[in-house]
Amino acid sequence: MQIVDPRTGSPMAPPDNSSQRQSGTTASVDDSQIIVNVDMSNFQQVVLEGSLSTPVLLASWGPSSEESRNLAPVLEKLAREYAGAFILAHFNAEEHTQIAGQLGIRSVPDVKLIMQGQLYDHFQGALPERQIREWLGRYLEAPEAAGETTEEQAKAALEAGDTATAKALYQQLIEEQPSDHEYRIDLANVLAAEMDRQQALEILDNLPPEHRDGHRARGVRARLDFVQEAPSAEEVEALGDRDDSEARFKRAMRTIADGDYESGLEQLIELMKRDRNYNDDAPRKTLLRVFDALGNDHPLTVSYRRRMFTLLY
Repeated sequence: MQIVDPRTGSPMAPPDNSSQRQSGTTASVDDSQIIVNVDMSNFQQVVLEGSLSTPVLLASWGPSSEESRNLAPVLEKLAREYAGAFILAHFNAEEHTQIAGQLGIRSVPDVKLIMQGQLYDHFQGALPERQIREWLGRYLEAPEAAGETTEEQAKAALEAGDTATAKALYQQLIEEQPSDHEYRIDLANVLAAEMDRQQALEILDNLPPEHRDGHRARGVRARLDFVQEAPSAEEVEALGDRDDSEARFKRAMRTIADGDYESGLEQLIELMKRDRNYNDDAPRKTLLRVFDALGNDHPLTVSYRRRMFTLLY
């Protein structure tokens, strides 16, 4: 079976300009209208001819691929959320090797966006939901009626100090998207906020090396170290109105351990101005530890490193 552009009869090819975005619809639809299985009998009709009126997300999968099984529910969730702005077409590439070969599919999962009978873009592998949303957003208007995502709810709960809710939501995200290791780091961060050092470290230690050694995981480890080293909230309260260097340093450490990096960095900078050599240069050394935790490109690192150098030189 030759896969052709239904308008020209030529093999399907990318367009000259793939930056066009199409507006989504918020009409109520059921799954049978937006999620379909395609094979050689209906591929031309559903994918190519159908894409002349509605964009098609062709999700090629294989029964032997765990990543495919993990990705499918994420794509179906987005298809329901977009409510007809695109058709999700599941295609078994392991079974229908002829079409897979013509499409250039070498591994699954492989997801292609087809609009107006043409291939606009594609990605391979089980990307995290957040990245798929960003990818879709280049071409399709996100549905206005969509509420907060689970990830956004988790972040909001953590910012509000509701660690129990944040932990439950991140655990849900891990179950739904086990290949997205960033959510495991998020969960470890919540556990750090709860001062559950042992469980947080266990999660971080079991990450793949590229995540375990990345700046986000290092940041959580640093926070755990600060939590262990910092005085308790009761100790800080007992300092009362003390304004000596030791009291200032202890307050800064407690602030950083609580996750308020900006306030903690500000306190350390002020301590450097006041007592440059306090405790064998502890303020500067602690600043460097926080910079490493946040990562070199973090706005706070860039800003406060510049201020630290100004004080030094």
